[in-house]
Amino acid sequence: MPQLNPGPWYAIFLMSWLVFLLILTFKISKFNNLNEPMSHNTKKIKPESWNWPWI
Repeated sequence: MPQLNPGPWYAIFLMSWLVFLLILTFKISKFNNLNEPMSHNTKKIKPESWNWPWI
């Protein structure tokens, strides 16, 4: 039974996954990050103290 011989099928399997992963990594790495953090808005806001009118 030729389908039980793992020699050619294993090589085809590995090469197809290698090509698949290489193509995916190049396609994914071309995307731009659309939600880049804004660095100019790093000013910390000083919290106001609470006003307790009943004390």
